[in-house]
Amino acid sequence: MLDLIHPWGKPLRAQTAQRITAHVAREEWQLNAYFSLRSEIFAAEQGLFASTDRDELDTHATAIVAQGEIAGMPDGVVGVVRIYRASCLDGARRIAETAGEDTWLGGRLGVARAYRRVGAVGTALITEAVSTARGLGCQRFLATVQEANARYFEHHHFRRVRALELLGRPHVLMQAELQRYPAHLSSTWRARAS
Repeated sequence: MLDLIHPWGKPLRAQTAQRITAHVAREEWQLNAYFSLRSEIFAAEQGLFASTDRDELDTHATAIVAQGEIAGMPDGVVGVVRIYRASCLDGARRIAETAGEDTWLGGRLGVARAYRRVGAVGTALITEAVSTARGLGCQRFLATVQEANARYFEHHHFRRVRALELLGRPHVLMQAELQRYPAHLSSTWRARAS
């Protein structure tokens, strides 16, 4: 019997980009996609927020995006993370305890659903986040990580500092081994063949 909706067969799963780059979001379309993906992940998918995950930290934070590229052209934002000086807000200082101007925090790292098994997106975001902060004078980089993702960060040279509860979910405060991250690295990764 002919399928009237898909007469040439069911559509294939969209191909993911073979090249991933991570860098500070500077263009308006990148920032729009950055906030859209964050809301999709942290509000709609995980239910941590009612409609948006935007907060006062966003006025101080540096937005970093991972972009997929196909044939050398940006195919869209596929991952996000934000970094900020721990001294910019009281809440951040409480998390970092002894935060000074040289302590930075990272958080809200998220990857688009279609790219979660690629592996290169999270690596590019983590590397770009820590390296960018180092280039801006960071001497201590901390990240608030959901407990389920802590092992992933341990594989990327982070160590556990202490357990936290944020937004009603278990998190871990983790510290990066800064000597593993060069300052100002442009993170480019090729996706593994799937």
